[in-house]
Amino acid sequence: MAESIYITSAEGHSGKSSVALGVLDTLVHEVPRVGVFRPIARSITERDYVLELLLAHDGVDLEYDECVGVTYDDVHRDPDAALAVIVERFKDIEAKCDAVVIVGSDYTDVGSPTELSYNARIAANLGAPVLLVLTGRSMDESRGRTADEMRQIAELSIPELALAHASLLAVIVNRADEGAETAIKTDVPVWAIPESPLLVAPTVGAIQEAVEGTLLRGDEALLQREAMGVVIAAMTVDNVLLRLVEGGVVVVPGDRSEMLLAVLTAHASGTFPSLAAVVLNGGFDLPPQIVRLIEGLDDELPIITTEFGTFATAQRIAQTRGRLAADSQRKLDTALALFEQNVDGAALLQALSVGKSDAVTPLMFEYALMERARADLKHIVLPEGSDDRILRAAGTLLSRGVATLTILGDEGDIRARAAGLGVDIADATVLSPTDPDLREQFAVEYARVRAHKGMTVEEARDIVTDVSYFGTMMVHLGLADGMVSGAAHTTAHTIKPGFEVIKTRPGVSVVSSVFFMALSDRVLVYGDCAVVPDPTSEQLADIAISSAGTADQFGIDPRVAMLSYSTGESGAGADVDKVRAATALVHERAPQLIVDGPMQYDAAADPTVGASKMPGSPVAGQATVFIFPDLNTGNNTYKAVQRSSGAVAVGPVLQGLNKPVNDLSRGALVRDIINTVAITAIQAQVSTGVTP
Repeated sequence: MAESIYITSAEGHSGKSSVALGVLDTLVHEVPRVGVFRPIARSITERDYVLELLLAHDGVDLEYDECVGVTYDDVHRDPDAALAVIVERFKDIEAKCDAVVIVGSDYTDVGSPTELSYNARIAANLGAPVLLVLTGRSMDESRGRTADEMRQIAELSIPELALAHASLLAVIVNRADEGAETAIKTDVPVWAIPESPLLVAPTVGAIQEAVEGTLLRGDEALLQREAMGVVIAAMTVDNVLLRLVEGGVVVVPGDRSEMLLAVLTAHASGTFPSLAAVVLNGGFDLPPQIVRLIEGLDDELPIITTEFGTFATAQRIAQTRGRLAADSQRKLDTALALFEQNVDGAALLQALSVGKSDAVTPLMFEYALMERARADLKHIVLPEGSDDRILRAAGTLLSRGVATLTILGDEGDIRARAAGLGVDIADATVLSPTDPDLREQFAVEYARVRAHKGMTVEEARDIVTDVSYFGTMMVHLGLADGMVSGAAHTTAHTIKPGFEVIKTRPGVSVVSSVFFMALSDRVLVYGDCAVVPDPTSEQLADIAISSAGTADQFGIDPRVAMLSYSTGESGAGADVDKVRAATALVHERAPQLIVDGPMQYDAAADPTVGASKMPGSPVAGQATVFIFPDLNTGNNTYKAVQRSSGAVAVGPVLQGLNKPVNDLSRGALVRDIINTVAITAIQAQVSTGVTP
């Protein structure tokens, strides 16, 4: 039977959805199959955004309709019959999962006391302990609750759970002021998550919808930015400018074109806060000359027009609530970071009796990468600051505390674009590759390293301003611990400076690569699939030893299969002989490694085939590291496995350099960039490779 947890609250607007997200995220990193269930649907006219948020989380593989119990109408008609349906539908989900996160109702229908008791009754019938979420904000949300108020709410809520025979697992005070949890006296753990203005801030798109507005100009992508405040421009220009806030929305009467121009100028100046949007109210058409002037501005700030007057516009904006949804990565990152920092995940899992699974899913592997990177924070340089994917990844990496970052590019442009995207990179260093002091330092060092090639300082001054060279020089001189690039550059452009400057580790003749192939229940290592086209026997042996070292570094017990089209002694020919010779060299150079070959892929991967073709082999049928004879075979195989089995391919991860530099695919997703940065940080923590 699946371990389950029932998350409910004593009132509405508690932030229960962000807590549910944190619990779900904690579980999917520990067990392979996690489900979500909504006993009572939030709405019968539209899809429940809380359920959609949780279903969108990586690691949850369920359909929306099967995760819903009943509607409020069903509960009103016959509470007992509704409860029977809830139990029946939950059991279907439970049978498919190792753990289930159950999210109680949202206080959108019946009164609070009745709703809490019914949620408690559901939890008791599902056999799920309750995680009670209390809000630290007053009913009108204008202030934090006092200790006496928190105590009273707990004293009313907890007995109500017990009365319905629901078991209380823990209490979370969400949106809490400091010390709010100390007011609650109970035998179970009590945690507090502080208020985050970002999580309750509406997006610009939500404001546009609320005022029934039209986007006059600006980048539609920036409609996802959160609005962190509202300024009504109903005073003189100088007073309005004093009241601008970072990420704010300014409401400007449509017939005040001079105010509009002042606000846009302030936003573009860099000396005033960066705005999220401007709303022009009143339904006035801008004069043609003003439109022409605005169109000449090199800015993507959304300008929205609405027919409503100033009061109605301000009222509608004020009533627009922010919500945690799958389309706001910044909010997701913030919610998860707050949960991780303030809730003891290990204690929560222990209370639920959730043990560590032997299986390793792609999500569990990715989480382990981030955990290891956090354990010893390293400094990674990202040369491609003009790429939105890099900025979005940087926001997640910083909020989750995976690495410290330097982003290369023009600081004004990069920070403005990040702000426009709603990405927080305040903790990143932004550095220009033309910085005069570093440029000179790097040029002198590069000329020294490449003196045998006739390099002069004058030539080097131009070379080191290239972002790949500049980032590599930072790593070489210890100004960064590693570099990740390639989202907007070729592999050769990314790794060539590393070959020239950082060079290979002692005892390694060739730089190679591996992919981590995260299958549904385990992670394999494939090498080399990206760098060396046709390795010699000596190079193939180096690749095998380096790949085994990389596997070991990332918690994978290396059993190395040297692959060929022939298994054991059955075949002959130059290609098989190369693999056979490479296998012998690995035995000689690294006798502690478990390695065998040549063998075919099926003999390496399938225990039955392995036992038949290579009986007694310590590798056949249980290989974890697969070494391909050439790039053609390796590259095609990893892509075939990735596409046909749904495996997540993480890489390429370069190995053999003195310091870590890693390449991205130009089609890399934000998730790929995050994983590669985490891997690079781990590589920087300890040296790779297995000592012969």
